[in-house]
Amino acid sequence: APAPAPQTLGTKMGCPPARYLVFFQYFGTKYSGVMETRSEQAVLGVQNYLQKAAQNLKPTVPIKFHISSRTDTGVHALCNSAHLDIQRAPGKPDFNEKQILHCLNYHLRPEPIRILSVHRVANSFHARFSALSRTYIYRLLLGCSHHSEIPVFERDLCWAPVGGHLDVVAMQEAAQFLLGTHDFSTFRSINSETPFQSPVRTILQVDIQPSAGFLSHHYEHRGLEFWELKFRSRSFLYRQVRRMVGALVAVGQRKLAPHHIKELLEMKHSQAFPPNAMAPPTGLFLKMVEY
Repeated sequence: APAPAPQTLGTKMGCPPARYLVFFQYFGTKYSGVMETRSEQAVLGVQNYLQKAAQNLKPTVPIKFHISSRTDTGVHALCNSAHLDIQRAPGKPDFNEKQILHCLNYHLRPEPIRILSVHRVANSFHARFSALSRTYIYRLLLGCSHHSEIPVFERDLCWAPVGGHLDVVAMQEAAQFLLGTHDFSTFRSINSETPFQSPVRTILQVDIQPSAGFLSHHYEHRGLEFWELKFRSRSFLYRQVRRMVGALVAVGQRKLAPHHIKELLEMKHSQAFPPNAMAPPTGLFLKMVEY
């Protein structure tokens, strides 16, 4: 029998899938976090909705999003990222970036999830392991003596610590101890990955700066102040940012002195962290992932 023509061989074997990097944002309050959950759960992950929308591209193999940065229930993302592979039927050209962007956003319309951009990448690219850094911000609201004073437009988007006022200068002094490379065992919560992960991380940036609230110029008379804590690192441990914020707020409330942050680091044990000091998920935003 004659040898099959080259194009027939290619069709039988199938072309390699096309890989894309997507940047996306979400309002995290109604989700169980970004990661996929079992479909029978009452509250689903952002990934469930992304993958459901992606099936409208009619791939020959179900599309899986490989998320770069895990976020918990109630945590938001100004910009998270993921890669996905799209296998099309033989003979069909690869999608261009705009086609994917419009299709996903069309099918995500009912959800507070948006695709910001799509980029074709090499098949060796990995959204999680190729990332150079991740930046988180945490939004604090000062000047509230009672939770009922939080503006309704800021609900679930900031944390108003009890007492209403913080010693920000002491917090800024304490934050310097977190910079650089340390064993952050005290500042991580235990999860299934803990035994396999090194607790050593390098914090590249910690900033505590005043910030604008949503529509805050319309209620300046109320004396509310917004502050942002910014953290940048190649990667973070489970709940590390929320623990660092909680410890810094405890310094701001004068429950801890700035040097106690250094002492907590030196203890290198998750149980050394002050009980109930972890910041709530409201107020935490993944700001960006750099490649």
